Amino acid sequence: MNLRKILLIDDEPALRTLTAMCLRNLGKWNVVAVESGAEALLCFEAECPDAVLLDVMMPDLDGPATLAKLRELPGGQTVPIIFMTALREQEEHEKLLRIGARGVILKPFAPAGLPAQIRKILE
Repeated sequence: MNLRKILLIDDEPALRTLTAMCLRNLGKWNVVAVESGAEALLCFEAECPDAVLLDVMMPDLDGPATLAKLRELPGGQTVPIIFMTALREQEEHEKLLRIGARGVILKPFAPAGLPAQIRKILE
């Protein structure tokens, strides 16, 4: 997959900044970073991301609800969505995969290894 642009959705400012820096500097990708599912829905069509990195636990519109709404948008049916979560239970990860996630990345993650994790999931 020729990955050029990632839409990053995370409500934690420090983690969003760190993740975006890793994706830009180490992954060499363009990154659009937003703080909520609602904000992601507003910019998705204009940004045309090649992949979405999505936090599971967010206020208002959580990760699974955001995934469902993204799938309703033009282009949203096929864009790979990877969840980021602190939830460690395998059952939770399997549930995320069943609802349409391409993969799951555990928080906290090793910043230097994040681009490789994303590439492996998208292979």
